[in-house]
Amino acid sequence: MPHTPATNHTGDAPRAHQPGQDQFRGIRAEDIQWTTFAAYPPSVHLAILVGDPTKPGPFTIRVKVPGGTRFAPHKHPEDRVYTVISGVFYIGQGEQFDEDKLTAFAPGSVVVLPGNQPHFHWAKSGEYVTQVTAIGPLGLDYIDPDNDPRISKRS
Repeated sequence: MPHTPATNHTGDAPRAHQPGQDQFRGIRAEDIQWTTFAAYPPSVHLAILVGDPTKPGPFTIRVKVPGGTRFAPHKHPEDRVYTVISGVFYIGQGEQFDEDKLTAFAPGSVVVLPGNQPHFHWAKSGEYVTQVTAIGPLGLDYIDPDNDPRISKRS
């Protein structure tokens, strides 16, 4: 007798899994691999948890920002959902860094950021960690190219 795939509750054949999501797995906090990312200030670290942010498809990353670090105004082409894991996440909207436009989000908060929305961050009260979920590829464009760490400074 030929094998037929199981069906879901609607009677349809099951959907294909997303890349890297075809097997159960857990990621413990102590196993997260942190690395630098060329588009971020050098003290900021990123961890890829699920998917590949350089390719089309869903991904989940974490971003760890040490206290005092500022992200200059920038935007991402992809829609993003930020979940604050620890610390306080200060984010403001606009093409100019303006402390008066910052809003503080405590751990457990969720921030929905539409693609191409200029914004800025500040680790104003100490280190924070956010978890970002989006559909790749990940993009990051600074409003003022002189703020982009990927571009070498001219002397």
